[in-house]
Amino acid sequence: MGGSASKTSHVLVTGGAGFIGSHLVERLLAEGKRVVVLDDLSTGSLENLQAVREHPGLRVVVAKISLCGELAEWVAGAECIYHLAAAVGVDLVVKSPIHVLETNLHETEVLLEAAAPARVPLLLASTSEVYGKSRKAAFGEEDDLLIGPPHHARWGYACSKLMDEFLALAYAREQGLPVVIARLFNTVGPRQTGRYGMVLPRFIAAARANRPLQVFGDGRQTRCFCHVRDTVEALVRLQNCAAARGEIFNVGSTEEISILNLARLVIEILGSRSTIEFVPYTRAYAPGFEDMRRRRPLTDKLFAVTGFRPATPLREIIQSTAGL
Repeated sequence: MGGSASKTSHVLVTGGAGFIGSHLVERLLAEGKRVVVLDDLSTGSLENLQAVREHPGLRVVVAKISLCGELAEWVAGAECIYHLAAAVGVDLVVKSPIHVLETNLHETEVLLEAAAPARVPLLLASTSEVYGKSRKAAFGEEDDLLIGPPHHARWGYACSKLMDEFLALAYAREQGLPVVIARLFNTVGPRQTGRYGMVLPRFIAAARANRPLQVFGDGRQTRCFCHVRDTVEALVRLQNCAAARGEIFNVGSTEEISILNLARLVIEILGSRSTIEFVPYTRAYAPGFEDMRRRRPLTDKLFAVTGFRPATPLREIIQSTAGL
C-alpha cells in the first residue's frame, strides 16, 4: 500500500476503491495491467478491493488527488487514467453540498492539470444528472441541458459534474489532452451500498429483512439500471478507442422501469414478505427537492464507436446485486 511511484507503466484509477472503480480495477488486473488506485476512502472502501488486495500488479495509494505528493509521478508513469473519484449519491448531495462541490470541481482540476504535460489519455466519469430537468423521452449526448435553480443542492451536483466536462474538453482543445467523457446512468451491482441513497441496494436490504420498501414520491418515476459489469466494459472500450477522444458518451441500460415496479420486482425475486411504503420527498430529503420523472439514455453513439451497448436484463441485475 502506498510507496514511491514506479517507473513501470500502469493504469491510474482514481476512486478505485469505490463501487464502480473496484470492479474496473478487477477487470484491468485480469487483463494483465498494473494498476495504481488513488482513493481517499471518503465514500470508497478497501473492502471493495478485498479479492485483489494481494495481487502483485495492484498498488493502493490512500490520499486525496489534490493532497497526493507523488501525483505528478503517478500520472506521468500512467498509460491512461480513469477518473472515477467523485462525491456520489443523492443523500450526500443534499446533506453535504460543500464537500460535493469541492470534491467534484477541485480534484478534477488538479488531475487534468497533472495529466496535460504528458498528454496521458484520461476518461472522465460523468453522470446523467447533467441532463437536469429535461422532459425528453430519452437523452442524447447533443441535447441541450436544463439545470434547475441554485438553491436546490441537486443542481449544484449536476453543475459540478458538468463543469468537469467543460474543463476536460477545454484541456483537450487547448493542450491536446486525450479525453473521453462517459455519462453514467444508474449503475448497480454487487458491492454497491445503500448508504448514500442508492435505491436498488436499499430495496434489497429492506426486502431481505422483510421491512417495508420505502418508495419516494408516487413511485411512477422511471429509471434504467445498468449492471456494473456492462458499465466497466463500456469504460474500457471507450478508453481504448481513439475515435472516442474528445467525445461524450451515454453509458447505461435502456430497459426502463418505474421505481414502484422495481420495488415489486425486488420483493418477488427475493421471496420477501415486505410491503411497500410511500414516502413524500419532503420527508425523504428536504422541502423543494426535485426528482426527474424519466431518465433513459440513448446509447446509439456508444454502440457506433465501440460496438457495445449494455444489455443485461433487469431481473438478472437484481439477482446479481442481491448475490443470488
